[in-house]
Amino acid sequence: MGRNNYFQFKQFRIDQERSAMKVGIDGILLGAWADVRECRTILDIGTGTGLIALMLAQRSKAQITAIEIEKNAAEEAAENVAASPWKNRVEVQNISLQKFAAETTSQFDLIVSNPPFFQNSLKAGNENRSLARHTDSLSYKTLLNITSNLLSEEGRSAFIFPESALKEIENLALLNRLYLDRITMVAPNEKKPANRVLVEMSKKENSSETDCLQIYNNDGSWNDKFKELTRDYYLNF
Repeated sequence: MGRNNYFQFKQFRIDQERSAMKVGIDGILLGAWADVRECRTILDIGTGTGLIALMLAQRSKAQITAIEIEKNAAEEAAENVAASPWKNRVEVQNISLQKFAAETTSQFDLIVSNPPFFQNSLKAGNENRSLARHTDSLSYKTLLNITSNLLSEEGRSAFIFPESALKEIENLALLNRLYLDRITMVAPNEKKPANRVLVEMSKKENSSETDCLQIYNNDGSWNDKFKELTRDYYLNF
């Protein structure tokens, strides 16, 4: 998915010629899954093309700050926001999470991120793509530590990780006074095991809920649960 120079959704378009990371299932899942109820302020960490920020803007009334460390992606995200119906509610900043956290005085009702997740694999040849894909510039430890500091007491955070990282994420969350409220295990289809996990956290200790989601049916068609989750965005659902 998403190797064209643009991706058209029902209410907005994502141009993605310059951004290293194109529109993909992970970002769409997170943008559709994150809970935006009662959110006045949202922080999107590593916005890339601006995809998740615009998905959240479509179904909320929140003011959204979208930060991106890579200059080309930040510029393209800003252009996508400017061309959208929600340009007055979304601000794109070309800045690292670490620098943003050091400078901001704000706290957020929702923090979302589709973070870099390759920790021990070979680096991509393209420097910008490598920056977007690998955890060198933003480790899980740093992500959750800063999330805890920037999250309001009543707020929540939503992330997508490789399924193999779930235990590490659970341990890091506890170290940072974050508790897993909602977990969705994501599998390509019914025959394959989960390879992604959507995680919602908050500062309040509650019993967590876990469910499962398949992207495709075994015959290659879209799964009904995935279609229901994303039907406000995809043109063909």
